[in-house]
Amino acid sequence: MTEIHTPVLLTPTLPGMPEDGHARAVIDAVLPAVDCGRFAVKRTAGEKLEVKAHCFADGHDVLRVLLLWRPDGGATHEVPMTLLNNDIWEAEFAAPTPGRYGYSVVAWVDSFASWRHELTRRVDEEDIRVAAQVGAIEIAAAARRASGADQQALTEWAQALDRDAADRSIEGTTLKAQALDDDLAELAGRYPDRRFQTQYIELPLIVDRERARFSSWYELFPRSTGAPGQHGTLRDVESRLPAIARMGFNVLYLPPIHPIGRVDRKGKNNALVTEPGDVGSPWAIGAAEGGHKDILPALGTAEDFRHLVAAAAGHGIDIALDIAFQCAPDHPYVKAHPGWFRWRPDGTVQYAENPPKKYQDIYPFNFECDDWRGLWVELKSVFDHWIHEGVKIFRVDNPHTKAFPFWEWCVTQIKREHPTVIFLAEAFTRPKVMHRLAKLGYSQSYTYFTWRNTKDELVTYFTELAHGPGYEYFRPNVWPNTPDILHEQLQTGGPAMFRLRLVLAATLAASYGIYGPAYELLEHLPRNPGSEEYLDSEKYQIRHWDHGRPDSIAPLIERVNQIRRDNVALQFNRSLRFLPVENDQLLAYAKQSDDGQNVIVTVVNLDPHNAQYGWVHLTPHSIGVDPGGTWQMHDLLSEERYQWQGDYHYVRLDPHHTPAHIMLVRRRTRSEQDFDYYL
Repeated sequence: MTEIHTPVLLTPTLPGMPEDGHARAVIDAVLPAVDCGRFAVKRTAGEKLEVKAHCFADGHDVLRVLLLWRPDGGATHEVPMTLLNNDIWEAEFAAPTPGRYGYSVVAWVDSFASWRHELTRRVDEEDIRVAAQVGAIEIAAAARRASGADQQALTEWAQALDRDAADRSIEGTTLKAQALDDDLAELAGRYPDRRFQTQYIELPLIVDRERARFSSWYELFPRSTGAPGQHGTLRDVESRLPAIARMGFNVLYLPPIHPIGRVDRKGKNNALVTEPGDVGSPWAIGAAEGGHKDILPALGTAEDFRHLVAAAAGHGIDIALDIAFQCAPDHPYVKAHPGWFRWRPDGTVQYAENPPKKYQDIYPFNFECDDWRGLWVELKSVFDHWIHEGVKIFRVDNPHTKAFPFWEWCVTQIKREHPTVIFLAEAFTRPKVMHRLAKLGYSQSYTYFTWRNTKDELVTYFTELAHGPGYEYFRPNVWPNTPDILHEQLQTGGPAMFRLRLVLAATLAASYGIYGPAYELLEHLPRNPGSEEYLDSEKYQIRHWDHGRPDSIAPLIERVNQIRRDNVALQFNRSLRFLPVENDQLLAYAKQSDDGQNVIVTVVNLDPHNAQYGWVHLTPHSIGVDPGGTWQMHDLLSEERYQWQGDYHYVRLDPHHTPAHIMLVRRRTRSEQDFDYYL
């Protein structure tokens, strides 16, 4: 077989020339990418990452494209990419465990595949013979890259093809069929010539555990869990675990559990003057008993906390701890590290303000101080301490008021050391700031859900969350209430409003939470008209809750959370699509699993006072149902079942009976009379 040799001219490299000009493949873009790879895309373990690459080359040669992915410090995996259209290639992978990963794309002009493609179009006898000889050279080159039995098979194929190309007794059609042998071509394709491949930059990927994507949060104040007239303890919190687990929550969030400052302590309803027995705000952290690494003695001991964490885990619940990087005036940091705070000309420390609000009991840190490195190290050590105590989820208070470079360093370091740790950003601030925190590594973020109340507002906002560019890194965690926020709707909408907002939160988003006792017991009185502050807020005093009250909506909460656990469609955000319905007081939307087998359709009456009805537009083919058939919609809230057919479906919801349907699509098979259940 004749080798083809091309003379090499040693021309000196001129300014602007690349070091190697052989690479002809172009990789124009790889998606998803956050800020061109500056920040990481996010997924959870086992969740698919679909990657698209814009790849092409000059001329008409065949391109080979591979998706590369690897765990940080681990071996690289290669996945062939498929050409979709318009030079867009696609492949996917699912990282198996939490951690940091990288992914990239390589492409090259495949000379063997290009030769084979050209040969399929040859019809002239002489053209086929010459092409067969060229192919023999390509196959022989592939054989040299192979070994063992593969090398022998390819060598024999190359020799036979070269020999038969010279044999005039063999017809061109026979020779062509021999050259286009599919099995041998697949074998040769395993050993491509990748010397001139083009590789895209490696893009970062953060993979979290499932709870970062799908979680149900319940917030309570430990000091309010005791018997009437008593200060609650961590052991009292432990006694609440069975009820919280029964309601279906898998994250129990505790506000700060540290010693509370006595200097400038706030009284009930945020009063500036305290009375005997006032317990102060848990967010005014630090006193003579210690600071951010210590526990308020009235709550218990470190051993009590560890016992609580273990007991919660036994119920399938993570303890989420609030981290608030701020200090009471008598926090030990103020005396030991005065340079970490801003001092005013009168010799006092600048307390926190958000005019007209003043927080005299809280000193913020100065991230522009000279000892910023020492401050950073100490603050990270707070996380390290509680991780050592068993905490794997942190809700961070007002992270947008702390330096972004600190968060990028701190969160990145912690997640490298502890990949299963989850961070929730409590950042009710401007959208770009919230998104920056997510880019810096926060696993989840609070949202504007509380203030998105009309149909148009909800459709616009949740379409953005589910389908906007932020989907790749911004995971919403929606809350209808918090200790800081009692929205006007909950103040005036009655029990129906609490029910419908719960259904919205739990079905629109894969992660949601409630400020628990206040929500399940319909707490709705504001401190004063026009305020979003609760009257007799737990932030400033101990409350005792009667969880056995007959008007509690705990049974509804339990049912909704059970529906979330049973239906994988509700455990992701990406499939959310809103369904047309002409009544502005009815909101309809669908979610479905990746395989399309689990489909949930939710319809909510946004009017808490009046029954509303309308026609929901849902086409059968969009949910995998034969257009001419009927199917069953099983309302998982009421256990009622409806027969639907066609494209338009009548719905009527009375908020005094039930404000919503959460319906599972149950398809009828052709071969069975009963319904085929897809769960």
